Amino acid sequence: MLTFLTYAVLVVFVAGFVWKIALYARSPAPLLIPTTPAPVTYIGVKMRLMREVVFFESLFKADKLLWALGYAFHVTMLLVLIRHIRYFFETMPPYFEEYQIIGKLAGFAMVGALTLLMARRILIDRVRHISSIADHLILLLFLGIGGSGLLMDYVLRPDIIAIKRAMTTLWTSPEATLSVTGPGDVLFILHLIMVAVLLLIIPFSKLMHMDGIFFSPSRNQVDNPREKRHINPWNRD
Repeated sequence: MLTFLTYAVLVVFVAGFVWKIALYARSPAPLLIPTTPAPVTYIGVKMRLMREVVFFESLFKADKLLWALGYAFHVTMLLVLIRHIRYFFETMPPYFEEYQIIGKLAGFAMVGALTLLMARRILIDRVRHISSIADHLILLLFLGIGGSGLLMDYVLRPDIIAIKRAMTTLWTSPEATLSVTGPGDVLFILHLIMVAVLLLIIPFSKLMHMDGIFFSPSRNQVDNPREKRHINPWNRD
């Protein structure tokens, strides 16, 4: 059952992700609308996209507080994900043990950043006004995943050996199962369900900004209206 559910979630995630990318790729850009000051060469556009993806450049210029919280969340989430690699392989390099403390600290920082992002949406009037129910639910889902992870680390510890055995045999054994023997194991199953829900909604929510940034006309266009005429794709015929 665990194997079936895992494959089903991954199929929906991958299919939805590819479908959304194809949709973005087919969407025409009728106007030349790069946000100025914009690069005038294709190399400049690539560098601009790199700075957006790696450093959140435009967000830094627009809102320093949101940039600090958002950047902290994304970086610490990456560190936490790296720490989770150990659950999918039987053996890990010796230095990976030293990384565990970094991953644990990143977990606290991630939940802290998410809590402040939620407080920002609730306490700041202009942000609360433009926040939808989906915005709050996505933040709550991330908080649930991060919070349950910390609880499993420090309060209700599940059977880590059984979990690792199930995860490492997930792709090779259709009979891979998780035993429930205590509150920690129940918490892990809830944690796993929330991760599955997150993967299912990513292709159909604003979380697709992770890929949509590359298709944004205001970011991926060259500012060369005098050198090259921009033809509206709708008017090619």
